Amino acid sequence: MAINPLFEPLSLKQTRAALDSLAKIPQKKWGQNFLIDKNIVLKSTELAQLRAGENVIEIGPGLGTLTRAILGQNCRVFAVECDPLLHAFLQKIFARIPTFQIIRGDAVAQPLAGFSDRDAPFKVVANLPYNISTPWIDAALKQPRLPTSMTLMVQRETVSRFLAQPGSKKCSAISIFLHATYHCETIFPVSRNSFSPIPGVDSAIIHLQRLSAPKIFHLETKVLIRKIFTQRRKQMGSLLRIFLPEYFENVAALLQKNGFSTAARPEQLPFHFWSDLDNLLTI
Repeated sequence: MAINPLFEPLSLKQTRAALDSLAKIPQKKWGQNFLIDKNIVLKSTELAQLRAGENVIEIGPGLGTLTRAILGQNCRVFAVECDPLLHAFLQKIFARIPTFQIIRGDAVAQPLAGFSDRDAPFKVVANLPYNISTPWIDAALKQPRLPTSMTLMVQRETVSRFLAQPGSKKCSAISIFLHATYHCETIFPVSRNSFSPIPGVDSAIIHLQRLSAPKIFHLETKVLIRKIFTQRRKQMGSLLRIFLPEYFENVAALLQKNGFSTAARPEQLPFHFWSDLDNLLTI
């Protein structure tokens, strides 16, 4: 059976033709580097293990190259696009596809692209705009319901921050929150030459699978952990006196239980320490 050309990823020639037809100049402020490698598009859908009828959230679909491949898997797509020109373009292109819905807006403010079915499971498959990768992840992890999986194209540097382990200088609040909710099953490298215009860095696709019992931190604890990591060069003893003076003895005991003193720095502490801290502060 012939494949509907509407479900075929765009080539470099087609990408340039689409941009020319819109008189569109890619905007660096919106992280607009358009994927032009069909094999990378298909790798994203393969890693996501899409099945017909599934709900898929897409962030910043751009010209719809990845969107086409997802729709070609007979999935329902819920997309959010901030660029008014590209939003209108996608509305027109997919106007006759009932399984495609798009809203115009800020993906950090609308991390699930308007998807509102409280009971249905959903996945995220997206080439995340580089400038919102961390804020979007943080916003997505605040939602009442989490995607069953996330297959994301991000900068290689962002991957190292997302997946940083304790003891690494790159370990941060976002590393802690992601580790508590998802397991990274795949990291697939992507050359910068897979995009137009060519960005200054290479990328990677990461496939994150939700844990069977994800740990959702309380909002107050998340705020505290972020504050602690803004002063990561300080020892925990100093940070506790600044942010948690009333819990100093309790947290010092928790540190000792984990084999650390108050001289430890935030990035040295194991992931489970932060989970235990959340439990301690919310009893």
